[in-house]
Amino acid sequence: MEMALMLDNFGNSLEDNLSLAQKYGYRALEIPTGNWCESPAVDIDNLLNSKVSRDKLTEQLRKKDMHICALNCSGNQLAPNEKGKRHAEVVDKTFRLAEILSVKKVVMMSGLPGGCKEDRCPNWVTASWPRETQSMLEYQWETAAKYWEKAVKRAQDCGIEKVALENHGYQLVYNTDTMLKLRGLVGKTVGMNLDPSHMFWMGGDPILMLRALGSAVYHIHAKDVRIERHLSGINGLLETKFITRFAERSWNYVALGYGHDELWWKEFFSVANMIGYDGEVALELEDASMDIPTALEKSTKILKAALPK
Repeated sequence: MEMALMLDNFGNSLEDNLSLAQKYGYRALEIPTGNWCESPAVDIDNLLNSKVSRDKLTEQLRKKDMHICALNCSGNQLAPNEKGKRHAEVVDKTFRLAEILSVKKVVMMSGLPGGCKEDRCPNWVTASWPRETQSMLEYQWETAAKYWEKAVKRAQDCGIEKVALENHGYQLVYNTDTMLKLRGLVGKTVGMNLDPSHMFWMGGDPILMLRALGSAVYHIHAKDVRIERHLSGINGLLETKFITRFAERSWNYVALGYGHDELWWKEFFSVANMIGYDGEVALELEDASMDIPTALEKSTKILKAALPK
């Protein structure tokens, strides 16, 4: 396993971010290209259209002794509206850029359609009742299967070996069962970007998820969650308050070690090693209560101690 850094939420120039990553010993980078990332680390259109820009990026990485382990275009390309179309365009551009840069892995989300043809917004089904939820899910899976059959072919044509889908609860693929269902429909080009933080707030166990998925784990995000017991106990874990309202939420994204201690992370990565995972572990920082440099320093310390050497 190789320690990597996901360059989202940093907000600086690429050169500054590379210097910060180098300071803490990162050589592998997961680079966002757009969609939900509001300040992408790179200008995807510029890179697609300009060999000069691509050569500059290559030289920047060479000087820092770094490489791109994955591109990230997480968004909702299945949204039944104009935003969904724009997100789908960024996905296609990301596949094309991966081909040009010889990047073999793309990290993204499965997407979430509406609940019927007339919907203009994605529809998140969280229960089996009322009964119309079942017809909604049937429609969503039919829609997703059509998209992913084409997307897998497109990824393969671009030389992409792995499309790693993050297990976010607001996506059609969010757990072990839904991941295996999509693989059964469209094949093994798609696998899981296992992000433990989402399993925590959904009430699951990321270590058991590792064991269940095995070789279907294509990428790992190192991100932690703390359950705020004084609020989760009275409100449950379905949380709609934005992450900047961290003092009012039932759970929060936190720096590594601030939700689960070093021992937990050692077990998690030990099990990842047991199932044969030898890819990248990309640190992702979303702790709204802590500035990025501080969260990076504290999280990296845990990550270095926990990863098998």
